[in-house]
Amino acid sequence: MRRILGAAAACAVVGCTREPEPAKIAPAVAPVQTVEVKTETLPRVRFVEVTKDAGIDFTHCSGATGAKLLPETMGSGVAFLDYDGDGDFDLFFVNACPWPGESAKPGASTTQKLYRNDGRGKFEDVTKAAGLDLTCFGMGVGVGDFDNDGDDDLYLTTVDGGRLLRNDGGKFLDVTAMMNAGAGGGWLTSAAFFDMDNDGDLDLFVGRYVNWSAEYDKKQSFNLSGTNERSYGPPTAFNGSFCTLLRNDGDRFVDVSAAAGIQIKTPDLKAPVAKSLGVAPYDIDGDGRVDIAVANDTVPNFLFHNLGDGKFDEIGIAAGMAFDQAGSARGAMGIDWADFKNDGTLGLVIGNFANEMTALYVTDEPETLQFSDLANIYGLGAPTQPPMKFGIFFFDYDLDGRLDVLSTNGHLENDIAKVQKSQTYEQAAQLFWNTGKPGRSLFAQVGPEAAGPDLFTPIVGRGSAYADIDGDGDLDVVLTSNGGRARLFRNDGGSRNHAVRLRLRGTKSNRDGIGARVTAKAGDRTQRRQLFLAKGYMSSVEPVLTIGLGAAEKADELKIQWPSGKTTTLTNVKAGPLLVDEEKGPMPGTSK
Repeated sequence: MRRILGAAAACAVVGCTREPEPAKIAPAVAPVQTVEVKTETLPRVRFVEVTKDAGIDFTHCSGATGAKLLPETMGSGVAFLDYDGDGDFDLFFVNACPWPGESAKPGASTTQKLYRNDGRGKFEDVTKAAGLDLTCFGMGVGVGDFDNDGDDDLYLTTVDGGRLLRNDGGKFLDVTAMMNAGAGGGWLTSAAFFDMDNDGDLDLFVGRYVNWSAEYDKKQSFNLSGTNERSYGPPTAFNGSFCTLLRNDGDRFVDVSAAAGIQIKTPDLKAPVAKSLGVAPYDIDGDGRVDIAVANDTVPNFLFHNLGDGKFDEIGIAAGMAFDQAGSARGAMGIDWADFKNDGTLGLVIGNFANEMTALYVTDEPETLQFSDLANIYGLGAPTQPPMKFGIFFFDYDLDGRLDVLSTNGHLENDIAKVQKSQTYEQAAQLFWNTGKPGRSLFAQVGPEAAGPDLFTPIVGRGSAYADIDGDGDLDVVLTSNGGRARLFRNDGGSRNHAVRLRLRGTKSNRDGIGARVTAKAGDRTQRRQLFLAKGYMSSVEPVLTIGLGAAEKADELKIQWPSGKTTTLTNVKAGPLLVDEEKGPMPGTSK
């Protein structure tokens, strides 16, 4: 993320390949005029904050006490998961802690937090009973059943490595060392479980941010522009790093990062490039192998094309999604994939730094590897330019069969208004409804008049996720705030339309069917989805595909292409209760 700093904050790390230059906010591409959509045409769906009534009382500890060390600005992630196997979705919040030698504020919690859902949207704090009362400087979380035993495991990223937390019947055990899953240490951010080789178990891709230490950070003269006040340093002042790929061999994870081709270096092959915050898996070309997109902060974004045989080719620049339209790297944070036009073409949305528009990289034709940034063309340009975007994802909040966008926003510098009057520390979230219309009217910004005021209360937004918390069929939302309290929003009105909610049970494929491709046909509309839990900014969503049908009461056909290569076709699938579809055949690792 770009910072507003003096020249003292320029690139000063040994091994840096560029000449120092004053940090600045890069000029953005001139936004195209937005198209107004009348409020009365927007969905009458309101997001109502139910945090307190639901029993959620999580407040994030950023660790900040005035030293202004970079990790304090970044947390935190959040995840929906079914930790107790009862069929509803619980909530896990990532927390940080004070730096060594410092104390938390009286009454403040510094452990991770787990809340159990009773199925009706009421939550109970079960952190201690579940063994998750862990204190560390946490960042993000990935969810996946890595051992195929039927319950959701967690991968917690921190400023000094990762922690693999195995779920043993509702009690979590740290098996990092036993499973060789620490990912080599360092400042880890987003984590995504996926099956890289379609062998039936989940592998793990982990993003790593800058090469950081508190000692180095404290020695730098990071200042707000034109002042002597200490500020948070920019990523340009720190060396890059490597992402990590861990292959699941059953009894342990094996670091295959170098052999797989994901350790990207500068052209002179001397320095690591990555400054990764968001990670999003997806099979972009329909070849049955999962590819990985990575949102990088102030360096080119990555697109790792899965070649098979454990090899990946980084094609971000060639594919057209590494830079903005002017050829500059942006401060990229959250990230997500979708067939948002329901025409087989693919879009990659990336939330960028303040005064940089959200990116929307779109393919011209289905299953191609060439993208163009069309954010301006589809209505995500001008409205998204001012705020600083972190958590961002596609979801169908009104169940009309078209994927909408939610962006969670908030600055990183609490004193930003002193040097930029147009910026604030706390910022409102942004909701964009997919109208289905072509061109600049495709995404229409939704405000308090249509969606209610609660969702748009300014916060220092970071992580975000969605799930149906109360069993009514529509998607509710949680947002986290750096150094502040989390907020849970109930979707009121989305269930006026119909939907099929599909949960998969793999047998030859991984247990949760992560990576499955689903095609849904209802009338003259075809929707295409892929099941991945890692979305947005260091967060994970529910392991269910929600396919909105609008007024239709059934899907004519659901075609499920499993990671194993098997295909299941269901016909005349009625909307309503959660549908669980099981892949036929033995579970991986069994003798049946």
